[in-house]
Amino acid sequence: MNPREPHYPLWELLVPPGAYAKPERRAVAAAGARLRFDDGSEVLDATSGLWNVNLGYGNTAIADAVDRAMREASYLTLFRYSHTYALEAARALTEAAGPAVFRRVIFSTSGSSANDLVMKVARHHALLTGEPQRRLIVGFKGSYHGLTYGAFSLSGEELGQQLYGVDTRLVRHVDAGRPEDLERLMRREGHRVAAVVCEPVFGSGAHELPRTTLEALLELRREYGFLLVADEVATGYGRTGPLFASSAWAQAPDLMVTSKGLTNGTCAASAVLASHAVCDAFERADALLVHGETQAGTPPTCAAILATLAQFTELSALESGARVARALDALLAELVAELPSVTAVTGRGCFRGIQLAEPDGTPYSAERVQQAIAAIRGHGTLAHPGPGSVQLVPPLTLTDEEAHELGTAVHKGLVEAR
Repeated sequence: MNPREPHYPLWELLVPPGAYAKPERRAVAAAGARLRFDDGSEVLDATSGLWNVNLGYGNTAIADAVDRAMREASYLTLFRYSHTYALEAARALTEAAGPAVFRRVIFSTSGSSANDLVMKVARHHALLTGEPQRRLIVGFKGSYHGLTYGAFSLSGEELGQQLYGVDTRLVRHVDAGRPEDLERLMRREGHRVAAVVCEPVFGSGAHELPRTTLEALLELRREYGFLLVADEVATGYGRTGPLFASSAWAQAPDLMVTSKGLTNGTCAASAVLASHAVCDAFERADALLVHGETQAGTPPTCAAILATLAQFTELSALESGARVARALDALLAELVAELPSVTAVTGRGCFRGIQLAEPDGTPYSAERVQQAIAAIRGHGTLAHPGPGSVQLVPPLTLTDEEAHELGTAVHKGLVEAR
């Protein structure tokens, strides 16, 4: 902190004021898979920024594409207009996600705002298809969809919704591990459900959506007619293996949300991909969707989207991610075998969780998790805290040497934190 400043000017997010202005938390540079902080420390980043820098920091091809767009057309709006940069990016996204499934893209600026948007699309779609009573949106307990008001209501974690006056009257949450609860809800209120929103792998704890629950969802969609939304904010762009995790589902979602890996973390960007059936409903009625965001789908953002997709091909990022995932598999198997504090591992691909417990079986408290995170950082690697767990979300482009370095730091840190 500058001693000449009477007050620290930055409101840091998700930390109390007493933790502000810590040089060990103030990043000053990033390159490849490494972060450098204001206290002089340098760490291997096993969190990919905020799970969004899937190709590593400082990708020059993406930076050059954004630079060109900034010079050619620094800003163009999608508010009652369109532009060629957005058209090209939308075309590339539908092609990458599957043109047989998705027809159209709505650009937004964050995963949270995109989840707000899908709630609006689902309710508007219900009205257009003659079912205006469908107002409910269903999510899962323990899920995370964001902190804007709509997404906040949909998030199934207790994050202060009541404190902030978040309206949850038209939202329902069920236990993802109990498909019978979902079936019971549908028997009671299925005719009122506009959409069910689910993460293929939950961001909090890196728990996979159980196969039985996914199968139930697909069957219940057929029976009750709600829209199925895949929230791939975190799982998209190779994070769990394929480009999009829901591409492995037996049936495709009606709407898909993507954000974190969309521009490799370079721009405030997200996108909602809409299926042919959803678009048909709006086209038949020539219906105007009431949504707009000043910074959504700008030329620099769209240039970053196009360049990121091109870099996935150029760098063979999915193949590289599979290699890193195999290294994580070996590390996690070793931790389970050797450390009694490691009770389970969760997730898939490069999106993993290490569940931790005390000798009596009690899951680690938030404080104990932070102690483990600090110990791992003390050995040179930055990991992410989860509920009773440490989460590893490394770039898909880690080298073998960096993957080994990550494994060594995590193993030593967890031993130290026991």
